[in-house]
Amino acid sequence: MTAFAAMAGERYGREFVDYAALHRWSVDDRSAFWEAVWDSCGVVGERGDTILAEGDSMREDRFFPDARLNFAENLLARPSDGDAIVFRGEDKVQRRLSWAELTDLVSRLAQAFRAEGVVAGDRVAAMMPNMPETVAAMLACASIGAVWSSCSPDFGERGVLDRFGQIEPKLFVTVDGYYYAGKAIEIVDKLGPITAQLRPLRSVVVPYLGKAEAVASKVTNGVALDAFLAPFAPADMAFEQLPFAHPLYILFSSGTTGIPKCIVHSAGGTLLQHLKEHRLHCGIGPQSRVFYFTTCGWMMWNWLVSALATGATLLLYDGSPFHPGPNVIFDYMAGEKATFFGTSAKFIDTARKEGLKPIETHDLSAVEMLASTGSPLSPESFDYVYAGIKADVHLASVSGGTDIVSCFVLGVPWRPVYEGEIQGPGLGMAVDVWDTTGKSVRGEKGDLVCTEAFPAMPICFWNDPTGERYQNAYFDQFPGVWCHGDFAEWTEHCGIIIHGRSDATLNPQGVRIGTAEIYNIVEQMDEVQEAICIGQPWDGDVRVVLFVRLADGIELTAELTRRIKSAIRAGASPRHVPAKVLAVSDIPRTKSGKIVELAVREVVEGRPVKNKEALANPEALDEFAGREELAS
Repeated sequence: MTAFAAMAGERYGREFVDYAALHRWSVDDRSAFWEAVWDSCGVVGERGDTILAEGDSMREDRFFPDARLNFAENLLARPSDGDAIVFRGEDKVQRRLSWAELTDLVSRLAQAFRAEGVVAGDRVAAMMPNMPETVAAMLACASIGAVWSSCSPDFGERGVLDRFGQIEPKLFVTVDGYYYAGKAIEIVDKLGPITAQLRPLRSVVVPYLGKAEAVASKVTNGVALDAFLAPFAPADMAFEQLPFAHPLYILFSSGTTGIPKCIVHSAGGTLLQHLKEHRLHCGIGPQSRVFYFTTCGWMMWNWLVSALATGATLLLYDGSPFHPGPNVIFDYMAGEKATFFGTSAKFIDTARKEGLKPIETHDLSAVEMLASTGSPLSPESFDYVYAGIKADVHLASVSGGTDIVSCFVLGVPWRPVYEGEIQGPGLGMAVDVWDTTGKSVRGEKGDLVCTEAFPAMPICFWNDPTGERYQNAYFDQFPGVWCHGDFAEWTEHCGIIIHGRSDATLNPQGVRIGTAEIYNIVEQMDEVQEAICIGQPWDGDVRVVLFVRLADGIELTAELTRRIKSAIRAGASPRHVPAKVLAVSDIPRTKSGKIVELAVREVVEGRPVKNKEALANPEALDEFAGREELAS
């Protein structure tokens, strides 16, 4: 960040005395700022003369409208003699890929994809662990200009089809199973129905459990990875040169009010935003060794793999973060001399409660930055990091989301770390906190907004030809201004505190979950008439609480509760399983028939409900108040 500020100051005749000055310039002169990011980060491609073509609204601004580039080319442009990827699959698998080995694998995959007829704009979907083949397949996809979308293999059949069924992938990349907590989890039983309904031209099965050929024989158009690649030898890569706004990723919203929304992200916007965050905010470069504990269903995976564009080594891990022992992640960080350690607030809190003290047991001297996201990091966890993990580390709590595949607020190396606070807004991000009238506020909670366009805004939602769903998602509350759906507050240090979601999205263990995904499963059960689900703050995290209105004559027994949880686990994922299942006789609705999760959440947390007059049956809320079951 210091080197960038010096370069930008000399080029544009500015002096940046502190971060506030640098940030102010980055949003006041967006053309100059993003031009400087492109140049200083060495983006490979044709930049064009126009940096920002301003439209009539935030949504209509266009960055680098004349540029041509390829995302994969940029991620493979800075090879070194060291590792490109190090992989650990719990204690079952250990692998290393050099830059040459990674590039050769990407080359063979790209040739195989092209042979299947994959062209720019086609979709490639993956249900994969966080392993090297996943990164290589994404890069092969991007080299062609196809659009990548992924989820983790613990997703259930319905959860996968709700996502990938909307985007009609030409290829489906999956795995023969995965390891979790020491167990080999086979997934062939759900792969058959998934591929039968997706009907891809080819289902490529990557070996992990050593059963790829057997699994491939049981899925639609299945082929094991080795056979898929056999006809192709490594060759020089062909990178399609595409517009800055060409689609790269489809990520999925949490599905609060229906099936998940398909959020389309651009190659140029994602690349530039990630380079800015990695290089300037995190100090990641060619000597860095970067770890983030994530699955392929979380946007942090997309964020992590972009670190290749700096020449850094990726440290991948798949499985339980506490198997085969509670220190497995700290063992990995010490053994591989990680310089960047990314994880969730929940992991840090769990390590604290388990009494782990790697500061006494592990050599973490290489770690320069520890980043936390997924949910707000508690003050107690700030204390624990410095007392129990590492005293001389830059602790950066960050927040952004799937919607922008990056951060609004994050670590600032020029500022001190204050307990319980995120250090500040990202460069180029015109972040503010507004009250309900659209007025900027200090010292009180409000909505996190962004008032100027930035390159990582989504291109569109898939299957949203008029843009209405996109508009409703971000620009309805404050016309023309991005409203993110987080409750936030400025601090006296110009930092940010995130107080949680302002909508009905659930966020257990830092993973965004939509209530509709749960409803789609439990309301298929004969015993359940309807359901409503909320996230309840609990023990430094958020737990899922499910209320069910049962069919006449049915009681919520322990056995029915077990079957409800099992159905959710099988149909969605383990993270969707509610901590509590409680029976109610009625569920509150608006006069137009919509259930009101936010109102239920307010009642459960003991807060007054606004706009009760909009409810058709406000008396139903009484049954959710003061539930003894929610006190433990």
